[in-house]
Amino acid sequence: MILVTGATGFLGRHVCALLEQKGLAFGQTSLSLGVDLRDPAATQALFARVFEGQAQRRVIHCAAFVGGIQFGLKHAAELFHHNLAMTLSLLEASKLAGVQRLVNPISNCAYPGAATLFKEDEFWDGPLHESVLVYGFARKASWVGAYAYQQQHGLDSINLILSNMYGPGDHFEPERSHALGALVHRIHEAKRKGAPEVVIWGTGTPVREWLHVQDGAEALVRALDAPPCSDPINIGVASGISILEMARLIADELGYTGRLLTDPSKPDGAPYKTVDGSRGQALLNWCPKREFRQGVRDTIDWYLKNHHA
Repeated sequence: MILVTGATGFLGRHVCALLEQKGLAFGQTSLSLGVDLRDPAATQALFARVFEGQAQRRVIHCAAFVGGIQFGLKHAAELFHHNLAMTLSLLEASKLAGVQRLVNPISNCAYPGAATLFKEDEFWDGPLHESVLVYGFARKASWVGAYAYQQQHGLDSINLILSNMYGPGDHFEPERSHALGALVHRIHEAKRKGAPEVVIWGTGTPVREWLHVQDGAEALVRALDAPPCSDPINIGVASGISILEMARLIADELGYTGRLLTDPSKPDGAPYKTVDGSRGQALLNWCPKREFRQGVRDTIDWYLKNHHA
């Protein structure tokens, strides 16, 4: 049995769809399904119920409290509390239930703020970027917790570092979305209203690597059967795009012909973030495959059919 936490969220829904496609037995949980993973007793009761009588006991942890830079600045204390509380509950419940493999995704904002091409050997080589300090620390702490439980209790975990994800079902509302979803929403609204320009937060120069959510789900499902590895492992292709170039691509796909202006008074975040995924490719015998423009096109198609309607 595989338990997917955060099963109704952006990543969790795609993980569940992939497990179903592969014919793998799985259970689902999320706050909207009635279980608060911040509550240790409720989490332990859930694990005991789901895994009772099961020979295989595995968990893919997709639950998180997260948003874009603006959301992180506004909800810093909640980001810290909710994510650490979930991590503590999850690890203790996994130990008590005899979980045999915990797959734990970690955001790449857990890397030092000065890093450019993220490599696992440099995971501890400096402070986090101020714009993502709280969430990045909480995700980094989830690896430390997994390491501690492996050392003392033998809990087997695979900790995959994932780039910013995008794709069908993403967040598009201004506060919760990352840059790609926010730009899709704002550029579409500008086209719909006939606005002559769209203002992009920051200078537009930061470079980001993006991971299609279906590739993220594939990595997590593959990690269920990967060889044991206690170190954090990158998933990525070492290729990124600037925020301004991405905005131009989205405008082109949406058919928006207005001006794209930047607002340097707004925060940029870290200047350059791409991921060396060579270790992840070796561990999983796989690397992300989806071409970025086609992924953006699929994301826009989903938005136009679902979110905007």
